Amino acid sequence: MYSLSDSISILERTPASLRTLLDGLPEKWTHATEGPDTWSAYDIIGHLIHGERTDWIPRARHILDRNPEPFEPFDRFAQFTESKGKNLGELLDSFESLRKESIQSLKQFNLTDQELQLKGTHPALGTVTLSQLLATWTVHDLNHIAQISRVMAKVYSAETGPWREYLTILHR
Repeated sequence: MYSLSDSISILERTPASLRTLLDGLPEKWTHATEGPDTWSAYDIIGHLIHGERTDWIPRARHILDRNPEPFEPFDRFAQFTESKGKNLGELLDSFESLRKESIQSLKQFNLTDQELQLKGTHPALGTVTLSQLLATWTVHDLNHIAQISRVMAKVYSAETGPWREYLTILHR
C-alpha cells in the first residue's frame, strides 16, 4: 500500500545520496556511459533536474486542480541542452535546491487519502492516480541511483578480471 511519508523519506534523501556518491569524482566516473545512446551520471543528474522543474510537482498540481487535459509530454532528453556548460557540482546544487522546493510543495498539499486517488491523464499511459504518480517519482529516483551505480561499475569491468563472472552489476 502506498505511503506518502515513506515516499518523502526516500525523495528527501536522494540529493544527499547522489552528492555523496558523485561529488568530486573525476569525469572518468561521472561522464562514463554504457555505450551509444546511454546516459552518464552527469546526464542522469540533468534528467532529474528537468523532472523537478517539469514533471512531478507540476503533474501533481495538474491532478489536484482536476484539470481534464492530459499532462504536458515530458522531454526525456532535455538535459542534453539544459546542462550544457555546467559542471557536475552546479547540477548537484541545482538538484538539491529544486528537490527541497518540491518536497516543501508536496508537504504543503496536505494530501488526504481521497486526494491520492484523484486521477489525471498521462499522454501515453492514460489514466493515472496521484498516488501512482508519487510512487513512480519515488521508484524513478531509486531506478536512477541503481543506473548510476551500474554505469560507474562498468568503468572497472575489465579490471575485475575473472571476478567479473560474480559481479551481476556488470552483466546488464
